Amino acid sequence: MTVDISNVFQKLCNKIAILLIFVLVELIIFIWKLTSDTQSITTRQYIKFIEEKNPTIRYNKKLNSHGDCSVCLSEFEEGEKVRRLKCKHTFHKDCLDKWLQDYFATCPLCREQVLPDNVVLKHRQQRNQQSNIEGNDENLPYVLFLLRGGNNSHLRR
Repeated sequence: MTVDISNVFQKLCNKIAILLIFVLVELIIFIWKLTSDTQSITTRQYIKFIEEKNPTIRYNKKLNSHGDCSVCLSEFEEGEKVRRLKCKHTFHKDCLDKWLQDYFATCPLCREQVLPDNVVLKHRQQRNQQSNIEGNDENLPYVLFLLRGGNNSHLRR
């Protein structure tokens, strides 16, 4: 009987240790994010910054001799919302905004910098934090599996 009790006690201690380590890691990450030097900017602030630096205009044929957007490859239509960059390349407003958010802060054609590096860094930092917050549940099945004793005999059936 003493062998069974010590075995159960040891398994319980192992599970508690794993849980405490997991909580400690999450706490360290949380504190690190709170004390981070750079403040992140939201997508709304990022779009506002894009608008300030490259205002939306209405397309007309006099504006651009090339009549298509190099991001989506569609032709511009009279009156559509576009952005004309300092490098003189023109894109649909939504196409360029998506490009600047998801890929690079450069012109899709000539790669001239459109936004300052610090703004891009702060926006990417916010997006990474958001994805980390949303992705925290990914570890939950693994933690529960370990707390259960790591017994995967049910998987072999």
